Amino acid sequence: MAFWWSLLVLAFAFAVCKFLLMLIPPKVPSIDVDASDVLEDGNQSQENSFIYVPPRGTAQQSGKKVQCYEPATMKYLGYVPALTSDEVKEQIEKVRKAQKMWAKTSFKQRRQFLRILLKISSRDTGKTMVDASLGEIMTTCEKINWLLSEGEQCLKPEYRSSGRAMLHKRSRVEFHPLGVIGAIVSWNYPFHNIFNPMLAAVFSGNGIVIKISEHASWSGCFYFRIIQSALAAIGAPEDLVEVITGFAETGEALVSSVDKVIFVGSPGVGKMIMKNAAETLIPVTLELGGKDAFIVCEDVDVDHVAQIAVRAFLQSSGQNCAGAERFYVHRNIYPSFVSKITKIIKSVTAGPPLAGKYDMGALCMHEHSEKLEGLVNDALDKGAEIVARGSFGHIGEDAVDQYFPPTVIVNVNHSMRLMQEEAFGPIMPIMKFSSDEEVIKLANDSKYGLGCAVFSGSQSHAREIASHIHCGVAAVNDFASNYMCQSLPFGGVKHSGFGRFGGVEGLRACCLVKSVVEDRWWPFIKTKIPKPIQYPVAENGFEFQESLVEALYGLSIWDRLQALVTVLKMLTEQSKKEK
Repeated sequence: MAFWWSLLVLAFAFAVCKFLLMLIPPKVPSIDVDASDVLEDGNQSQENSFIYVPPRGTAQQSGKKVQCYEPATMKYLGYVPALTSDEVKEQIEKVRKAQKMWAKTSFKQRRQFLRILLKISSRDTGKTMVDASLGEIMTTCEKINWLLSEGEQCLKPEYRSSGRAMLHKRSRVEFHPLGVIGAIVSWNYPFHNIFNPMLAAVFSGNGIVIKISEHASWSGCFYFRIIQSALAAIGAPEDLVEVITGFAETGEALVSSVDKVIFVGSPGVGKMIMKNAAETLIPVTLELGGKDAFIVCEDVDVDHVAQIAVRAFLQSSGQNCAGAERFYVHRNIYPSFVSKITKIIKSVTAGPPLAGKYDMGALCMHEHSEKLEGLVNDALDKGAEIVARGSFGHIGEDAVDQYFPPTVIVNVNHSMRLMQEEAFGPIMPIMKFSSDEEVIKLANDSKYGLGCAVFSGSQSHAREIASHIHCGVAAVNDFASNYMCQSLPFGGVKHSGFGRFGGVEGLRACCLVKSVVEDRWWPFIKTKIPKPIQYPVAENGFEFQESLVEALYGLSIWDRLQALVTVLKMLTEQSKKEK
């Protein structure tokens, strides 16, 4: 008895010591990032403090410069170069040389790089500070934390069973860097969309070239300085990560020269990237549009779910591709739900995020308000009704087009463009449903399949509905919580794309997956071709092979034993003939 008590005390002491060691923070170098061109109060340098009016139409998608401005105020920020095809290829070659050195580094060194980034985002997207922190910084920190704790284990060789025929073999899967990964990312998450592919690529031993959106180039270049400083702090090759700017030509050159492409953007551009990637037959991961369904069953707490619903649809205010865009509410609670939503939305204000406390920021893309107005007008022409709209704060007259009031619309149906096309804006269409079968059919009536959220007083009921919706991400009695769980893969189906970010699946997608087989007991047992099927093949070669298959895979033990005896008999007879 004393022995077991001693063992228990030792185990408890070990656990306590391990916990205390976890409380000691690792030693992480500090880094300095040059922010001299951005003042502390968040305003641009004084010499650039004028209003910028971007050209309309295709004119803004060309030229040698990418002009940057702050959508919330239309103040000019500066410009970055639009790289040519040759300039892009030069950058990729620099990254390729750096990657060959980086591929030899240890996971310990790679973890140190992540810790520096963890130690250390809301300018040219017009986001509010809350949205930037919640949607970008928290998710990025969570991804870093997951990679630190589980990333190495995911990339270690994984041993698999060798099966009956290869029992004497040892089988494993190895994960090697692909080389240089190209990422073309959208403007809606300027911080996270850079760090998300970069973290996975670099931790798995790759180099990466990231083409940032022309609509969010200003902040992207600043985030690049953070990455460069972190690489320098651990002595990593300075060219391991590159951030490039430009338009379509820049993106096309990137796709043609890398070993894998990760794209975040629209379905139309995604199809063009697939077509270009087919020329060199490189793998592609696409995270495209979404038209997520938000389903509210009759047995929910209306006040609670209404608050979540408002957060879900405001995240579509031109800044978040993961926002809910179709709301289905059971007809028994439809009036009370709409009433609650209306009350909340009337208190919502939009305005420049750095000029005051606002609930919603600006639309990032110029002219996008015109598209949103078109979707609303189409719905109104077909019988829909606006029941609530939010208000604007202090907006300069030059930035009026960059804002769209939060809008709640009822009496909608699937004949309206608003219920079929991705809005990417603060419009909340609410539709009634009567049964589970009806709402499942409605939710699946979309060319998109990114995610869904289902709310019910019965978790099993919500889970059952979610299991029938054809999408890549489902939240039960919550919204968008999947993305904070970085151990999970993230991605969609249909026009929402394919391939996955996050989790084991996303990390290994940055790797060459190699299967390896070797002798288990080398050199004592080696693979030897049985005499009856050696060349020239013996007369009873087929009979031997037939018996071997039966001995390994026969359905009954008796048949397998009989076949095994036949196999051994043939081998013995063959041996006697040779002697």
